Amino acid sequence: MNNDVLTADEGKLALRIVRENIQSYLNDETYHCEYDLPDVFHEKLGVFVTLNKNNSLRGCIGYPEPYEKLIDALLDVSLAAAFDDPRFNPVTKEEYPDIEVEISILTKPQRIMVDGYEEYPSKIELGVDGLIIEKGYNRGLFLPQVATEQNWNMDEYLTNLCYKAGLSSNSWMDDDCVLYSFQAQIINE
Repeated sequence: MNNDVLTADEGKLALRIVRENIQSYLNDETYHCEYDLPDVFHEKLGVFVTLNKNNSLRGCIGYPEPYEKLIDALLDVSLAAAFDDPRFNPVTKEEYPDIEVEISILTKPQRIMVDGYEEYPSKIELGVDGLIIEKGYNRGLFLPQVATEQNWNMDEYLTNLCYKAGLSSNSWMDDDCVLYSFQAQIINE
């Protein structure tokens, strides 16, 4: 399934904007995007920015729903991933050259409709489907690439999603638990 929203050139531009935005912040400057942006940058899209250092996660923040225009979302979540991810200290000027940027452009999450929890695994494709789990006030999300990167099988994917949401390991089996799937175009440096 091809979910590419951006062309290769638009993807490179998105990466450049994210990188310049973070660099400006590190330099105590306000970033002003002066590119002539293609129309897709003015569409409302879900997006995540992931930062890696030495092949390890360094920050990841995003909007799973299409709340903002892509350009605005990229500017917001790139700074949030670099400086506001509560799992990490803010990125420093010294380490920034070693940071790799990845952008995930998301499709709109769709509820996975099942008659019983045992149907979930057959409706999820590892490495293709990102997941959101909701139960009460708890919510967790994994981008599609996470299961593959972690070498998880379906049970591990669902179990770790529950943990991320602050739920017990098999909460995905509960009747009051809701799962959503989405796909993503992954853009790497």
